[in-house]
Amino acid sequence: MKRIIFLTASGLALMVANITLAENAVVPYPEGYRSWSHTKSMLIQPGHALENPFQGIHHIYANPKALKGLKSGAYADGAVLVFDLLNYNEKDLTIQEGERKLTGVMHKDATKYAATGGWGFEGFSGNSTTERLVKDGGKSCFDCHTSEKNKDYVFSQIRP
Repeated sequence: MKRIIFLTASGLALMVANITLAENAVVPYPEGYRSWSHTKSMLIQPGHALENPFQGIHHIYANPKALKGLKSGAYADGAVLVFDLLNYNEKDLTIQEGERKLTGVMHKDATKYAATGGWGFEGFSGNSTTERLVKDGGKSCFDCHTSEKNKDYVFSQIRP
């Protein structure tokens, strides 16, 4: 009987620990990111392999630690990269920003996000700071980023 109680208590403790770890692994919304360094813009148009869901204008922002990482190739914990994805409109031979589709975030914390290469991944829907799009702990994002392992899983590069 004591063994059953011990096993049950141990199992409950592990469940609580896993829930706590999952809660601690939440990637925060990057408040004020548009005042960070803007490092790159690009446009994904129809026909591109990543059209669904990434068609649109991408603006990449880096906080100071991420900017240092972009320059050196080594990202310290606390580095945050944001890609601001916007729809676009073509008008009068121009391409102009439309509504925001999502705000994508990569947050470096080697301990907290060890299962995804030391990076936490999140997407926030539209202009929301709370509606989260990543439902698998960042695994699908990380799976795509593994092709950039030699650059610490970061696609972006800083333009000199």
